[in-house]
Amino acid sequence: MMHSQWGLAGSLAALISLTLLAANLFLQQGLSASLVLLSLINIGLIGHIFNLFRRQQRQAEMVIRALANGDSTLGLGKHNPMRQQFEQVKNQMQTARFNAEQQAQFLQALLIHIDLAVLVCDNHGKVIESNPAVVKLLGQSVTHLNQLETIGDLLLSSETNFRTTSQWHSGEQQDTLSIQLSIAAIQGKNRRVISIQSIHDQLQHKEQQAYKRLTKVLTHEVANSITPLASLAHTCTSLLPKTLSFHDDEDKQDLQLALNTIASRTQHLGEFIARFRQVSQLPAAKLHPTDLAPMLHRVVALHQQHANEHSITLTQHTHTQQLVMLDPAQIEQVLINLVKNALDVLEQQATLKSESPDQLNARISLTLGQNSAQQYYLEVADTGPGIPEHVLDMIFVPFFTTKQQGSGIGLSLSRQIMLNHGGDLIYVQKPHGACFRCVFG
Repeated sequence: MMHSQWGLAGSLAALISLTLLAANLFLQQGLSASLVLLSLINIGLIGHIFNLFRRQQRQAEMVIRALANGDSTLGLGKHNPMRQQFEQVKNQMQTARFNAEQQAQFLQALLIHIDLAVLVCDNHGKVIESNPAVVKLLGQSVTHLNQLETIGDLLLSSETNFRTTSQWHSGEQQDTLSIQLSIAAIQGKNRRVISIQSIHDQLQHKEQQAYKRLTKVLTHEVANSITPLASLAHTCTSLLPKTLSFHDDEDKQDLQLALNTIASRTQHLGEFIARFRQVSQLPAAKLHPTDLAPMLHRVVALHQQHANEHSITLTQHTHTQQLVMLDPAQIEQVLINLVKNALDVLEQQATLKSESPDQLNARISLTLGQNSAQQYYLEVADTGPGIPEHVLDMIFVPFFTTKQQGSGIGLSLSRQIMLNHGGDLIYVQKPHGACFRCVFG
């Protein structure tokens, strides 16, 4: 660069000197061969000067382009008049690039580690960016919004920001998703930023809390009314004199029957209230590392004789061996409830069809396995009629039952136990029979 500057200065000085000499020669001699020669030399110097300017311009362009591309190895010479300004611009660009890279790395790390699933799409639904939480939440990698079925259609057709909830099936499990869409201009292009999170656990927690509050209120109110009723019924029965005369003996018998009925019903109501308390006062789980296989074996052994007496085949299948943090007593009670329900259903089915369970090929299978989400589960499946479609949404509601003598708390209590363990009790729809699965979180 230094040589270029001296060359440019020398060329300019030579051009000025030769121009003055040519002018003087023209004034003295007019047009001559010497004047033509000087003119040609001047033209050559002018071309040389323009060539030097273009070379310096190209060099400056190369340096600026390299700086724009992040290459700071090129620079201007120490004697270049633009060197100071160039160094300031270079330092500012390097600082801005470093800050931008730090911010990008921070945002990338944030997206990787948060549980909120984030998708960035173009206006055609193609996914440009996503984080690992998408696969974890939805159970699949998403490259286009049409993979989300009706949810994707809604996200793609909307022209405004919105928030909504939707049901989502990941394998055999159902989830409730909260979905938010934000349409923004990013780098001069319209982008759809979609955030998705599961609110299934929160809804279940709210539901369980509501049931607990309801049962506490009902327990308090009904118990306060039952106690004096039962006392009065027994008192009246004991105070009835044997010599009490009626115009008709049937009247006396009716009175005695009415008092006995009141006493009996209040006793049953008291038992019902006791079951209420089971739901609202479930003890906290005492977690211990437990092997699920021996527990499964104990439950099968407990019901094997009953199953044999009614010609029901009871089997167990263990597909994995793993210690799980749980309360053995509570989880074992859940399995007992599920197996007892299955036995009752198969016996009832045989009674209705006037056939033995053996003729109906009645079977109950208990399975220990692991699902696609790497969650361990205990499953109780039977060959009964299954759960009718119209009551599926009600089977875990406290005190709802389809059995004539059922209390309606078995499934509700079992599910609450599983939720307290950080898992869930779900009904898995099969082509034949009923299947309940205890999933551990």
